Amino acid sequence: MTAMLRDITLGQYYPADSPIHKLDPRVKLLGTLIYIISLFIFKGIPAFVLTVIFLIAVIRISKVPFSYMVKGLKAIVILMIITGLFNLFLTPGTEWVHFWIFTITYEGAKSAAMMLIRLIFLIVGTSLMTLTTTPNQLTDGLEKSLHPLNKIHVPVHEIAMMMSIALRFIPILIEETDKIMKAQMARGADFESGSILKKAKAMIPLLVPLFISAFRRANDLAMAMEARCYHGGEGRTRMKPLRYQKRDHIAYVILFLYLALIIALRFVWVNYAVALL
Repeated sequence: MTAMLRDITLGQYYPADSPIHKLDPRVKLLGTLIYIISLFIFKGIPAFVLTVIFLIAVIRISKVPFSYMVKGLKAIVILMIITGLFNLFLTPGTEWVHFWIFTITYEGAKSAAMMLIRLIFLIVGTSLMTLTTTPNQLTDGLEKSLHPLNKIHVPVHEIAMMMSIALRFIPILIEETDKIMKAQMARGADFESGSILKKAKAMIPLLVPLFISAFRRANDLAMAMEARCYHGGEGRTRMKPLRYQKRDHIAYVILFLYLALIIALRFVWVNYAVALL
């Protein structure tokens, strides 16, 4: 359990001197959105190969260790297994294997494999954004990107601030959970052995001090913001205003070329499949 908590990389920042770290946060936000869209629209082996090459290239350029990114997948292994099983057994089609009350179809096996691949790529790709962007940069980038919504009275600054605080609290709460678990294990608590129901019951004494600690931290943060006369984003200035550089325009061109290639390969593959039929 404690090892799994240490493997969670969501919301953590990995400092490095790389071109990806230096990009404008607006570019990384749009790039993540384009990447997510590409994961769910690509069809066929050529588009899949292009997606893999694009992801590997971005990871290499970011200088974030691949092992550091992969360990974040350990926290969602159960979710991946459940998703794969649902697609494997509940997808209708041509029967492949039948045992007891379960039937596995060719379409189900293909759907499960593709869903697991998409889920892995999704976690790795989205975690790359938080690993290469500080919470403050994410807040500024999100607020700047959604700024036009202010005209229809959407509280853009408050939304961006809440997301930034939530991301910043994730590693803090993980560290706090680890400390509480070690303290209770030193007093004889057992979180590792037994059935799933027993493990769930053992987590109850952990949740109470964790919630108390979270509320205390939230209260301290609110008092600190009030003491510094924080009253929202209206009229506030930034020490480091966001300005696009040449590298950001180049990144935009690469992103849109990648999306255009994925869409083109999708249409080519669909037409090829139709021609075979």
